[in-house]
Amino acid sequence: MEIGVGLPNAVPGADPAMVVEWARRADDGPFASLGTVDRVLYDNIEPMVALAGAATVTSRVELVTCILIAPLRERSTLAKQAISLDVLSGGRFTLGMAIGARGDDYGVNEFRGHRGDRFTDQITELRALWDDRRLTPSVARRPRPRLLVGGGTGPAFARMARLSDGYFHGGGPARAFARAASQARAAWADAGRPGEPELWGQAYYGLGDAGDTGRRYLLDYYAFTGPFARRIADGLLTTPLEVRELVGGYADAGCGHLILLPAVAEPTQLDRLADALPH
Repeated sequence: MEIGVGLPNAVPGADPAMVVEWARRADDGPFASLGTVDRVLYDNIEPMVALAGAATVTSRVELVTCILIAPLRERSTLAKQAISLDVLSGGRFTLGMAIGARGDDYGVNEFRGHRGDRFTDQITELRALWDDRRLTPSVARRPRPRLLVGGGTGPAFARMARLSDGYFHGGGPARAFARAASQARAAWADAGRPGEPELWGQAYYGLGDAGDTGRRYLLDYYAFTGPFARRIADGLLTTPLEVRELVGGYADAGCGHLILLPAVAEPTQLDRLADALPH
């Protein structure tokens, strides 16, 4: 299993210089990827912009949106941005997408019931736009980025199986990932796809004396979930043992790539995480 680390693009206290330096240091470390989270009505740096900045100071790590709230973006522009970021990074971009859970990110007039259908149409159109080589820069190393789809419902798993390269799980303990992975594999088989989907996961960490700060951030970031925000905050990985146990559990469940997202914007968190990972 490969292990990546998140950029602090939505973590309080992470200024632009820190985000870029974080990317540089991660590229020099043991991490396989850099991931970003996505919100609109929040104090964060837009993920595609953050990864474009990261692309200029890295040469090795995969650049991943985990996840991008895709239906908020106009389709042809998103297609061009994604292929451009893939070109800029030398073919290192993975586009992880889902519909998102916050109604206010969509605006007060958004009718929630149509998101899934629009998202399915959007993925279909993105693939068609990438197949139309007029959109793709001539220096591209591949026709499109890797495409991952998240979500926890039956239609979401079916969408993933028909239209993407794999599944991105939204987080939680290893047993939750194992259940979702089983559903993803079943949907993949039902769609008649050969082999198995790529399986990606994520979790939050805040090591050392950063636990309380990290939990406050998660309580704020996930306040829209109501009481469930407390469960998310309580799942924060705060010790090397917790990191190693979660990494082992995800690996045993068949996860191919796990991204650990920072809940505290302190560069020392990169060093602490690198030391905590199994060697």
